[in-house]
Amino acid sequence: RATQYTCMLLSYLIEHKAGKEKLVMKLKQLESSMSSGRKMFRLGNMVHALVAARRTRQLPDVVPRFCLTASHLTRALYFVCDTVLWLKSVGLQPDVDKPKWRNWATKCYYFSLLMNLARDWYEISWRMEQAVQEEKTKENSFWDKHSQELNSVKCDGLHSFLPLLFQILKRHPPLLLDLVKNLCDLSGPLDTLGIYRTNPGVIGFCGVLSSMVGILTLASPHLKLKQ
Repeated sequence: RATQYTCMLLSYLIEHKAGKEKLVMKLKQLESSMSSGRKMFRLGNMVHALVAARRTRQLPDVVPRFCLTASHLTRALYFVCDTVLWLKSVGLQPDVDKPKWRNWATKCYYFSLLMNLARDWYEISWRMEQAVQEEKTKENSFWDKHSQELNSVKCDGLHSFLPLLFQILKRHPPLLLDLVKNLCDLSGPLDTLGIYRTNPGVIGFCGVLSSMVGILTLASPHLKLKQ
């Protein structure tokens, strides 16, 4: 995935430079090959999404339970649609209506991302509310490190939404990384659905950043937001 989006970004950056036509063509061919290769593993991804949906149904909190289960189920539908598109691309199902299936796939992926972002926002809101309640608590005994940080925010006159949001995300890297990844992934479906038009350069950059976050959370599981 990282290779695919890196090729997209590089080809966009150099496509208008003289003498780079062959390189641009090679980058686009590599991008297409990476995309096709990834589609071959969609069946495994679909099974993984269904298993994850079954697991998140057991969550005690209703909001994360709904958001994550809906996200996994729609992601599984996205993988189904993407597999059909792959069958079309390799000639196994030549009669497939490609624009229709691509539109369905994009909508499923878009809804899945929205559910993930809703869950992220719920986590942020809950932690912000908790932080404000702790800040309002009057204690004459010694403060722990967490309360001291919140108190410093108040003393500096920075107790407002954005500074508090910054403090919450700073103290919870998994939540920050998950939010960044989901926001970056939105660039593709927003452009495809015509909601917010960008260009291959922006989509490529966001894809590379999202992929790097994914690789980081795989290499360091403690940075992955628990579901």
